[in-house]
Amino acid sequence: MSDEFIEVPVIGRVVGGHTGRLDDYKGGVESIIRLNPDFPEETLQGITEFSHLQVVWQFSERSPDDVALHARSPRDNSAWPATGTFAHHNHRRPAGLGVSFPKVLRVNGLDVHVTDLDADDGTPVIDLVVVFQEFLPRGEVTQPSWPGEMLKDYWTDAGERP
Repeated sequence: MSDEFIEVPVIGRVVGGHTGRLDDYKGGVESIIRLNPDFPEETLQGITEFSHLQVVWQFSERSPDDVALHARSPRDNSAWPATGTFAHHNHRRPAGLGVSFPKVLRVNGLDVHVTDLDADDGTPVIDLVVVFQEFLPRGEVTQPSWPGEMLKDYWTDAGERP
């Protein structure tokens, strides 16, 4: 593993929303991305003209011991094939970063109100940017069947959690 590191600023934090490390039922939850107070409000000008953001955040409740650099079955379910570290979307990857595409609801000062942000309350936000449709993947997106099976309840409304 490389010993090369970069420093990136934390531009804000998630306020409200999810708590804990739930694997599913992430839908329908409102939260706030609260930018640091040293940013001028004009950094958010025009953001409400877009439906969605791309948000980069840090899995802040992880430890270095969580990193797993080996093939393993997703969610430790042997029914799904063992896949390498970079075929997983979780806190066990070396950089510990997550990316989400929440829907923009409104902006109030330096607070960006969103829904469907799957980061927990208190999560450090590294970056956010509006989603341009032109930057989404070109062509057909393909994947094996197991992610659909694994994530069938991921965006189910949190209020429907058993």
